[in-house]
Amino acid sequence: MEGKRKLEEESENVKKTNKHAKAEDKENVEQKPMPDVYVVAPPQPHVKKVGQLTSEQLKHYFDKGWLVLKDFFPTKKLDEARKAVDVLVDELANKLYKAGKISNKHEDKDFFNRLTYLEGEFKGTAVLLHKQGILPNSFQNLWADEKMLNVVEQIIGPEIAGHPVWNLRTKTPHNEQTTVPWHQDNAYLAPCSLETLQLTAWIPLVNANMVNGCMQVASGGHRKGITAKHTCCAGGTWYVQLEEQDMVKELGVDLLKDVTTCEVPYGGVLLMNNAIPHQSLENRSEIIRWSLDLRWQRPDKDNGFYGLKKSVLMKTSKNPNYKIDWSEMAGMNRTKKQMDASGEDNDEFSTEISGPWMQRWEIVHHNRHTETVKPDKSTWHKA
Repeated sequence: MEGKRKLEEESENVKKTNKHAKAEDKENVEQKPMPDVYVVAPPQPHVKKVGQLTSEQLKHYFDKGWLVLKDFFPTKKLDEARKAVDVLVDELANKLYKAGKISNKHEDKDFFNRLTYLEGEFKGTAVLLHKQGILPNSFQNLWADEKMLNVVEQIIGPEIAGHPVWNLRTKTPHNEQTTVPWHQDNAYLAPCSLETLQLTAWIPLVNANMVNGCMQVASGGHRKGITAKHTCCAGGTWYVQLEEQDMVKELGVDLLKDVTTCEVPYGGVLLMNNAIPHQSLENRSEIIRWSLDLRWQRPDKDNGFYGLKKSVLMKTSKNPNYKIDWSEMAGMNRTKKQMDASGEDNDEFSTEISGPWMQRWEIVHHNRHTETVKPDKSTWHKA
């Protein structure tokens, strides 16, 4: 009974801490530096488990702020995620066709190019798919993968929650809306997020390279434990931007030595923290660079998500047989919920995105995305 009571308290903690993730940052109150959050590893498990990092890999992650693990996932598991993406694209194509937005569903095209053809008929199709937030079983299986959670445990400890910000990246070729500039993930969250290590797994569903738009990181840019000044919004997008001069001045980044291009093969994963500066390169290939990013943190910590969505408990030392309750995370229509809350035009074919970060940082460039911002009411779709 005692174990059950503690587990219930743990689950309640997840709910309570997220309720308090409202935007105290409306006053733009920044947090004091938190370097230890990002450079000090927690006590390590005493039991050897499948997939665990070596001591050298763990050191690299906390020292550099990132780590590439090649051949981490069996391709069969990623193939299932690809099939789920095909279903999502097909459903969106049918919806667009039924609404008269497109004249051809391009059913003869495949995983690597169908969305591009749809984008050609209805500009913003890639954004619509990014906004949907549908969590198929195959995505859940990657998020809760045993090997993956064993790695997560080494980085954040034995109590693990899935952060509500996860994304399917629809990086179609030569598309500004899917090319993300330099930023720190904390810049999209409330300032309190700086106090919590959030581990990101960036999982490409193709071989990711410089041509099709892999990630670049600024090694060591997390060590000061601060969120540098960002501005909004980059070009015609909803993304915040961290200028290179501010990376140098505020974070101590050496642009010649620290910027690292992370090519990740199919089956591999790039691990990052929420304070490391990173960007995605333009997709200059002729195929879509699909990817997923999934996040974890301690369940007793604020997720910094402005109270919009809760974290989901994934693993606890209090119950080795704990089963994840996906009902709220997977069952929620994220787009409708967030658009309703924002006061925006609740048009399912709207390709505009806005969010609380637009109120946190100075808007130096207005565009169709910033025009939708209404104080205290905005959607949240991270870059």
